[in-house]
Amino acid sequence: MSDAHNALITQFYTAFQRLDADAMAACYTEDVVFSDPAFGELRGRDVGDMWRMLTTRAKDFSLTFDNVRSDDRSGGAHWVATYLFSATGNTVVNDIQARFVLRDGKICEHHDSFDLWRWSRQALGTKGLLLGWTPLVKNAVRAQANKGLKAFQASR
Repeated sequence: MSDAHNALITQFYTAFQRLDADAMAACYTEDVVFSDPAFGELRGRDVGDMWRMLTTRAKDFSLTFDNVRSDDRSGGAHWVATYLFSATGNTVVNDIQARFVLRDGKICEHHDSFDLWRWSRQALGTKGLLLGWTPLVKNAVRAQANKGLKAFQASR
């Protein structure tokens, strides 16, 4: 167990609870790699911008985290985000497992895993229930997420 790395991961999620994307991004290396089922893989500046976009748009947001753990090179945590999905007005409770690769006191890789079908059933309603498990919806979710990120970046 690495106390410094546990503190870094705790710092990241505490900033997330405050919707402080700049403080979250400060926990990453400049060449960070992020992945999750919604955005796919993002790198570098795009990762911080993703958090800036998500925290700026957050409605009825809350976050809990636990099971923070780490060693000299890696770590992980469990977190649950509850929020209003703006496209449909549906409440989503997203249960996520995170794993990290750590370097020089920062996060250089961040990989979030969650059940995209479960997320789509909550976020998209009946469409997500019926089609959320299909590659068509998975690809559409990813395309929409990345389109939103590019539009957010262009507006800044």
